[in-house]
Amino acid sequence: MITSPAFKSKRFSVLGLARSGAAAAEALLASGAEVIGWDRQDIAREPFEGRCRLIDPLELDLTGFAGVVVSPGVPLNNHPIGPHTWQYGLPVIGDIELFAQARAALPPHKVVGITGTNGKSTTTALTHHILQSAGVPSVMGGNIGDPILAQEPLLEGGVYVLELSSFQIDLTFTLDCDVAALTNITPDHLDRYADFAAYAAAKERLFAMQAHGTALVCDEDEPTQAIAARLEAAGKPLVRVKTGDLAAAGLAEGRAPSLAGPHNAQNAAVAAEICRQLGLSEAQIAHGLATYPGLPHRMEPVCDAGGVIYINDSKATNTASAAPALAAFPPDPAINGGAPRIHWIVGGLPKEEGLGACAAHIGNVAAAYTIGEAGPMFAEHLDGLVQVERCELISEAVRRASEAARPGEVVLLSPACASYDQFRDYEKRGHHFRQMVVAITGCGDAGESGSAGA
Repeated sequence: MITSPAFKSKRFSVLGLARSGAAAAEALLASGAEVIGWDRQDIAREPFEGRCRLIDPLELDLTGFAGVVVSPGVPLNNHPIGPHTWQYGLPVIGDIELFAQARAALPPHKVVGITGTNGKSTTTALTHHILQSAGVPSVMGGNIGDPILAQEPLLEGGVYVLELSSFQIDLTFTLDCDVAALTNITPDHLDRYADFAAYAAAKERLFAMQAHGTALVCDEDEPTQAIAARLEAAGKPLVRVKTGDLAAAGLAEGRAPSLAGPHNAQNAAVAAEICRQLGLSEAQIAHGLATYPGLPHRMEPVCDAGGVIYINDSKATNTASAAPALAAFPPDPAINGGAPRIHWIVGGLPKEEGLGACAAHIGNVAAAYTIGEAGPMFAEHLDGLVQVERCELISEAVRRASEAARPGEVVLLSPACASYDQFRDYEKRGHHFRQMVVAITGCGDAGESGSAGA
């Protein structure tokens, strides 16, 4: 794990002892800090019984504490821990801020921070893969994989590649990234922010924390263009990225199958430029792009059953992230006479009303199979545009789609919604889809192929 003498003899409260909170508490204890931990779940508290005091920070006088560490899942816009902590003049921080404070004691290294509404997980994993395939020591963490504090420190010359959600950035104040990258910004998480401008501002704070590093912005939407303009006006080292840069560099054709689609072209363009900034050659980048295995639940092929391809894109939790999946399978004159070929499984817990960015690609859809709480809403918007099957459950949607799909067509789970109406998270939803595909078609492997973090 990552520890630091900077925490020795300091007192921290840690609220939430699952995953990142547990890693933070363990790192602080190993660093010689005093930890007062709390979690509502007995099972989360058990590993810390007898090792630290277990008290709800809302019941504590926080005078003399160094800070309160919380999970990114704690909604600071309405949770009482914020006002309770701030009245003592203390910060509410997360594990990424602890990592930032621990950096001074680590061997010389670089940090890449990647944020954005969509694509940041793939961009992070792809950057990590390119670095490793080029022989550069690296680990990835943050909003993907294992908590960064739980991982072993890198030797000199290593690169920490961090996926950073807006919630994590809200809890971070001193992370000075050598390269900070922004993929895109579309409306999301508006239940946690006053408005879209506040959400975009949270993303922009990643650049504000940089002292000397390079800002890298894929400026293909209005919010990212505005951020790039402000960074440029402030004289900050800035690299603008376009999706087309990949083809211009001769890297578009050699991508691995897991990087298919226009959205992955954007992810690959950002990852390639990050690696250039870190000193990798074009040959090293090309090799990494060609060998990238992909992430679970992101345009993940499940199987080919009788010529019908089943794709698990459960990570598409809003219309902006589902739209590229629909764009990835246009009609092909060589397949069923050029008819639409996507059997789209859509629905869940809605984040927005309507089809959003998906509307531009409905011409690629042969039929829609609506599920979950948002099923009736999608059925209403899609009625008259495509054939609609009201299914409610993924199992029923897979069954009906498998009966209707012809060779050369695609059964695509790209829900455009959160999963919380029927599943704990998008990963459970995607795993359930895999299981249903295997059970109904008899092909593929229902085993969990990994987790990429929430």
